[in-house]
Amino acid sequence: MELQDQLEELEAEGLGAAAISYDSVEVLAAFARRHGITFPLLSDQDSAAIKAFGILNTVADEALGANKDDPAVRRDASTYVRESGALPVMVGTPHPGTFMVDAKGLVTARFFEEFYRERTTTSRILMRMGAGAEAVAGVEGDTGHLTFRATQSNPEITVGNLFTLALEIKPKPGMHLYAPGAEAFGYKVTRLTFAEGPHYRFAELEYPESEIYHFVPLDERVPAYQRPFTLLQDVVLEATRADQDALSKVEALSFTARLDYQACDDEKCFQPKSVPLTWTVAFAQPDRQRVRRSP
Repeated sequence: MELQDQLEELEAEGLGAAAISYDSVEVLAAFARRHGITFPLLSDQDSAAIKAFGILNTVADEALGANKDDPAVRRDASTYVRESGALPVMVGTPHPGTFMVDAKGLVTARFFEEFYRERTTTSRILMRMGAGAEAVAGVEGDTGHLTFRATQSNPEITVGNLFTLALEIKPKPGMHLYAPGAEAFGYKVTRLTFAEGPHYRFAELEYPESEIYHFVPLDERVPAYQRPFTLLQDVVLEATRADQDALSKVEALSFTARLDYQACDDEKCFQPKSVPLTWTVAFAQPDRQRVRRSP
């Protein structure tokens, strides 16, 4: 559904879309009718394409075989197949992911997650590729040393989504902020720290490449940002059955963070400053309805 929502944007970038799954034509057709899917949903019921791409999930087979009671096999099944164990209907499933393919048929990028219910959103992929429309804007502010704007890859998320929260920062003229590595010189590195929550987890904060600022009076060369830059925070919305049940009445999720930084000009450094921030993202309940697979 998220891919369908981004279809017009994809086409504007010259990109096409198709989804391949081991589901039957009946399952895919029913899903397409319910949600108005207009791009191809391809039924690979014998998993031939899945095998050709090298992404066949063999854990279901193993979890139904002679070693099904092995603790390691059961752990793998809960991660790669189903929380409560494997079912025969799951034999032939792929490890889910997204391939980007160029006009010559060559794979140029791929996005895969470990847990079987987690998916990288189309909007996040476009943001990482520098394609598509501008990210969804949120709160903006001015601290005297810098201006900032909170953005996000997706206007709406659901369980299992991997998406990105971002903070665009623009130092005021003559100002610079410190990048990772500057702590060795005693300066406070710019950081964005998110509050933990019960139904999501954060990857490591991503910094852009910095430049070396030369502070002439002390002859210091320190990693810093003098031009606009963006901090990226990937978030995974947990997809366990317990998380899904806990979020069954939720319409939006808020993510709170604190921006800590130290600004300096060519003559002096100002006191470190902290700025509270919040991102609010609409939440959509997942579609779990299925029809019987054909024999």
